[in-house]
Amino acid sequence: MDKFIKKTAVVAPMDRANVDTDAIIPKQFLKSIKRS
Repeated sequence: MDKFIKKTAVVAPMDRANVDTDAIIPKQFLKSIKRS
């Protein structure tokens, strides 16, 4: 596993019951599609 690099970003909560994750990050940009 590669060393973790610290990232700084803005976080925004999404107060919704059902969130369309494909609208946030489309599947073509994912490295893996496994469920966790």
